[in-house]
Amino acid sequence: MMANGLKFKLNRLTAVSAAVLTAATVGLSVPAVRSQSPSTVKIDGSSTVFPVTEAVAEDFQKTRRGSVRVTVGISGTGGGFKKFCAGETDISNASRPISKSEMEACRAAGVQYIELPVAYDALTVVVHPQNTWATSMTVADLKKMWEPAAQGKITNWNQVRSNYPNAPLKLFAPGADSGTFDYFTEAIVGKSKSSRTDFTPSEDDNVLVQGVSRDRNALGYFGFAYYEANKSRLKAVAIDGGNGPVAPSRQTVENGSYSPLSRPIFIYVSAKSASRPEVKAFVEYYLSNAPRLVTEVKYVPLPARAYTLAADHFKNRKLGTVFGGENQVGLRIEELLAREARQ
Repeated sequence: MMANGLKFKLNRLTAVSAAVLTAATVGLSVPAVRSQSPSTVKIDGSSTVFPVTEAVAEDFQKTRRGSVRVTVGISGTGGGFKKFCAGETDISNASRPISKSEMEACRAAGVQYIELPVAYDALTVVVHPQNTWATSMTVADLKKMWEPAAQGKITNWNQVRSNYPNAPLKLFAPGADSGTFDYFTEAIVGKSKSSRTDFTPSEDDNVLVQGVSRDRNALGYFGFAYYEANKSRLKAVAIDGGNGPVAPSRQTVENGSYSPLSRPIFIYVSAKSASRPEVKAFVEYYLSNAPRLVTEVKYVPLPARAYTLAADHFKNRKLGTVFGGENQVGLRIEELLAREARQ
């Protein structure tokens, strides 16, 4: 299903992105065998994780010849966990670890889960290509721009830095149900969900892409894959986390220099659903093919050992989270691996 008038280049990610604009849930299926209805794997959650899961779903369904249908929604990490903990979905895409309140909601509903990291993201701050002044920004600059105290006060670029132009500051960001919003506010402002509210929000990263790409004075943030798919329409801002400006890239995520905006992204699998053969097969396919597909959609794949660990955890039904309901800002890949290796 393609949104009318959308003119993205039709590679895998941007074609997926167009579909997201038109439906809360995207059914990614090949024609079913007429004599038998296909089994369904239901997934919802993060728009950041969506490109990876969609790519896996698309390829997986081809191998199943219509016997399995995978649906992938984008209600945001928080919205996805609400459905997951209510038992409405089999898998939840998440761009941050499950929170304490979500853990409690799942516990109260009797929903157990397996936490599986699938990739790393370089959360990317973007501006319009004609923006010649904000080539790099410090964490302090971003905090000044996004903290609650900025609401109604920091409305022009020159209020962020005096050498910036006297031009209106137009802000675009994920909505409150987004894990990206949670992570960014914690990393930049210092507290999750602590943000000014006078910006244009959307759980759909493509709306944010369009907003920034159409306004010379705009700034926004979202997952790296959406920047990579729209590089001709956007410019990434290098982030100075205290050691000089660093641009988002696979290399700077892997070496840990893109801080504090690099982060792991996850899928959470319902333990009950994992007993169903179609869900089991899908998750095994996901972990086996993640290195290739994560790279294809322009996120950063984990080391091979991480996927082996994840496959073992899924096989052995290792329940719960290694994060204890807390986000971890600036977690390096090797630190994630150390957490995952603990039994």
